[in-house]
Amino acid sequence: MLSSLVKKQQQYAPLVVVGMLAAACMLIWFLVYTATPRGVLTVAVLNVGQGDSIYIESPTGERVIIDGGPDDSLLRELPKVMPPFDRSIDAIISTHPDSDHYTGFIDLLQRYQVGAFVESGIEKHMTSFVALEQEVADEKIARYIARRGMTLDLGGGAVLEILYPDHDVSHLAANMDNNGGIVARLTYGKTSALFTADVDKTVEDHLIKLSTAGAASSKNTFYAIDVLDTLKSNLLLAGHHGSRTTNEDAFVALVHPTYAAVSVGANNKYHLPNQEPLDSFAKYGATILRTDQQGTLIFRSDGETLSYIK
Repeated sequence: MLSSLVKKQQQYAPLVVVGMLAAACMLIWFLVYTATPRGVLTVAVLNVGQGDSIYIESPTGERVIIDGGPDDSLLRELPKVMPPFDRSIDAIISTHPDSDHYTGFIDLLQRYQVGAFVESGIEKHMTSFVALEQEVADEKIARYIARRGMTLDLGGGAVLEILYPDHDVSHLAANMDNNGGIVARLTYGKTSALFTADVDKTVEDHLIKLSTAGAASSKNTFYAIDVLDTLKSNLLLAGHHGSRTTNEDAFVALVHPTYAAVSVGANNKYHLPNQEPLDSFAKYGATILRTDQQGTLIFRSDGETLSYIK
């Protein structure tokens, strides 16, 4: 019996070796596929359902996540855009304390090392947001309040600039907290991407005025200061998941995006995106891409051109 077992082991040994080699090759190709080439900026609008989460990897490998989505979908999507065994994120940004924008960060902080936590400063006492704040405190993560004029130098020439809020939003009424959300613009060479969270048309109008008039810089030792005075961007993340309360025609005209990315859940109860924003995007020549239709949307820039790759 022992002799028979040895013969069977010898018989199947080549198959085992071939299987191991095939698995190793698959892993190598997976790592090559997910790795961002040096000198290239990656922006991925993650498919997290009805919520927002944007992964950014700079040309030198620094990583930032804007919003964490509504649940643990963030943890499912991250390995699709970054090496699966890497557990380091340089900064996370919670644009505002609505659960579809921050909940995924709670699990993220339990599994990944995070260097900094940036928030709008809106006071919110929901149990889940308190849990996120407690995780940030427990992990001793540096915490910053976003204000217009602050920028995050991501390395290699990539810069994430805070365009809004430009005032204290800590005591906004509960039904107005969307308008305290962080608006940020990412630039790399001649390319750019604009992220507007859930702010409505009144904030868009405010940003148009600020863009026209220019803005005064603010001092902060954590951030390098380099205030831009334009909103024009190659990529626009549709505000409030493509709601008609935002993405007004004048704002879309000024941004004039090549791509309009809509982060939205399939068959969502809000019936988003609304048709009016889609019409505006199309009117100004933007290619419309949706996470409920295409899944995670990956864009890359070499500093000259920003392209949709998947």
